[in-house]
Amino acid sequence: MNVISNIKPRYFTTVLCFVTASFVAASLAAQPPSTVEAPADAPLAVEAPATAEAEAPELTEEAEKAIERGLTFLIATQNKDGSWSSKDKEKGEAGGYAIAGTSLGLMAFMVEGHFPGFGRYGKALDRAKNYLLKRSKDSPTGAMGVKMYEIGLFTIAMSELWGMTSDPEDNKVIQESLERAVQIILRSQSPLGGWRYAPRPDSGQDTSVTAMVFVSLASAREAGVLVPAETIERVTGYLRDQAFDERRGGFGYQGKGYTIACTAGGVYAAQLAGNRDTEWVLAALNALENDPNMFSRKDNGHFYYSHYYAMQAMVQAGEERYANWYPRIRDSLISLQKPNGSWQENELDYPHKTPMSIIILGTPNRYIPVYQR
Repeated sequence: MNVISNIKPRYFTTVLCFVTASFVAASLAAQPPSTVEAPADAPLAVEAPATAEAEAPELTEEAEKAIERGLTFLIATQNKDGSWSSKDKEKGEAGGYAIAGTSLGLMAFMVEGHFPGFGRYGKALDRAKNYLLKRSKDSPTGAMGVKMYEIGLFTIAMSELWGMTSDPEDNKVIQESLERAVQIILRSQSPLGGWRYAPRPDSGQDTSVTAMVFVSLASAREAGVLVPAETIERVTGYLRDQAFDERRGGFGYQGKGYTIACTAGGVYAAQLAGNRDTEWVLAALNALENDPNMFSRKDNGHFYYSHYYAMQAMVQAGEERYANWYPRIRDSLISLQKPNGSWQENELDYPHKTPMSIIILGTPNRYIPVYQR
């Protein structure tokens, strides 16, 4: 099935009330408006903000400085080919997870309103964009990276880049790459409604991969890609019936249970699937808010990964929860930042911690559609 048909590059739909830089306006003016309308039964659309229940937090000067230090670190550590990746343990050179690292790296800059081809970071971001597009072109099937996590993160990056680069010629290439990635995801959904590491429907499912992959479908949906209602219904069925544990009020990794990371990812995916106000989703939000280990780097083993989801889940949950949550994770991340501007905990660390921290800190900007309510 061709999941994209007659689609034109979209406008960046957010009202960028904080943006005065002319490069963003120039980018938007160069693109024709989208003519694609969402299917009436697809609940993935991001709703207009409700009346504020509490005053939404804004970026503090300390958070802005932390973000800038983080971006400076990313620029300094970008690989020659434009990617960000972990380091090879033997050679100390660029190593694995380059699709994930580069996709997250691009989003870390986009959350601050920086896009390929524009401004002081334009050339570096062009190189990152070109790296991802080349990896997609070189793949016979469109599948890339080590696991489905990387296909999901690539899909988010392409969805958010589409129509936002300085070169109009990019749009067709980005569309084709996005189309292939979405087709892989749709074909790989398991009979129970989830996803696992390999891009095959018979590889099983777990809540961690399912959350990442479904968030990417939500992002693609916001860009104008058709996501079938059946896909959404099956995700809801998996999360509600296979992973949610009524006793703990959270989500397990494989089967019912509770982990912080899976509960954060599961609740965010469930919200994007149209289950925002259900009892089981509200119970999972309460479980996160009441977990004594949530903000402990020592006791929350997947600290950055879980907060990447939890922050956006609180945005979806409404201004009151968001206003209570953001200052806590903001202050935690500022205290955890290393002198070099990163959040890496060792030299050979995975590449996700620094860009995820920047994305979390930049949440008040609300520049990326999938991270909006």
